[in-house]
Amino acid sequence: MSDVLKVEKITFAEGVSMIIGTNIGAGILSVSYAARKAGYLPLLFWLIVVGIITTVTMLYVAEATLRTKQHEQLSGLAQRYVGGFGSWLMFASVTVNALGALIAYMNGSGDLMNSLFGIDRRLGSILFFIPAALVLGLGLKALGRSEKMITSLMVLMLLVLIGATLLFPNTDFSRLLDGNWMYMVPVFNLVVFIYCAQYIVPEIARGLSHTPKQLPKAIMTGMFCTFMLIALVPLSVISLTGLDNISQVATISWGKALGSWAFFIANGFALFAMLTSYWGIGGSFLTNIADRFSIPVDTNIKARIVAVAMVSLPPFALAYSGMVGFVDALYFAGVFSGVVLSILPYLIVRGARRQGNREPEWQCPGWMNHAPVYVLISLLYSASAVYAILAKLDLLPAGW
Repeated sequence: MSDVLKVEKITFAEGVSMIIGTNIGAGILSVSYAARKAGYLPLLFWLIVVGIITTVTMLYVAEATLRTKQHEQLSGLAQRYVGGFGSWLMFASVTVNALGALIAYMNGSGDLMNSLFGIDRRLGSILFFIPAALVLGLGLKALGRSEKMITSLMVLMLLVLIGATLLFPNTDFSRLLDGNWMYMVPVFNLVVFIYCAQYIVPEIARGLSHTPKQLPKAIMTGMFCTFMLIALVPLSVISLTGLDNISQVATISWGKALGSWAFFIANGFALFAMLTSYWGIGGSFLTNIADRFSIPVDTNIKARIVAVAMVSLPPFALAYSGMVGFVDALYFAGVFSGVVLSILPYLIVRGARRQGNREPEWQCPGWMNHAPVYVLISLLYSASAVYAILAKLDLLPAGW
């Protein structure tokens, strides 16, 4: 398979920022609401468990990239080490998950711009779309720099909000002990969908190919920082408002409790979170298309423009098409894709250990290669898929 993706150097900090930026999408703002019945401690438990599991699957992909001379994406790695069926399965998984996420960001950005500035939702989405698509068009180096800049700003905004919350007189940390562990299952399901940076690993590997030993460090650092941020937001919101007063979007709760300045900072954060996640998921989708169909996006400007259009225009059109049935179909397909994304990385790394064409600078520690670890990952993600489908079909208790 020809190597259509060229090396574009990124720094360690940019690699870490790409992971944080991809993970920190809209989910960070809804996780507090999802935990309103279970409480903070079950949420924290799942954030730790799912964070570790996702990191393991990302490190499987990392080792596979280090055993491969060519710069291939998930679908290319699957083609090489699992076969044609695995490749198309992985490509379908990436496509469906990317489409679902990008449609959500198109819709969400319009809503946010409307609430912040009172402008028309479609115009708001267009204003969001311009920098989102532009950075995709400029390539990996621009994406890494943009992720670092916006992610740094997001972290600063969050620290301001969290700091103000900790100093606020109504904050009561005993509220973190409220809740009921019976309701922990739905929380698990949302957390699974929050950690979504598996897609971006081959891109970071391509950017750090000049210092390959930094790749696993960037993954672990990025995932730890993601965990800290996702844990601190509900900690602040729940200790400030209590479980009974959480709005669906955390920014509204913060705004009501802390004042209008917090509303603007929190909604600005939400907009940036959608943008960085759009870049991560959209950039990965673009390079998977290039890899799967051997499109020379890094050497042919026309090919790149066409590929960017393929990635960015359908979600924009579908977001305002009113095709609710299509979005529902994406939901079910996305659930299936999550299972694929949890199972295939292990098969890819096993294949890479047998057939890889270069000596890796790093490999997964021994405990990650034991069958119980792989079985646990497969079972948890499969259970998540079953739960998501049953919830969508209203076959679960109303209390959940």
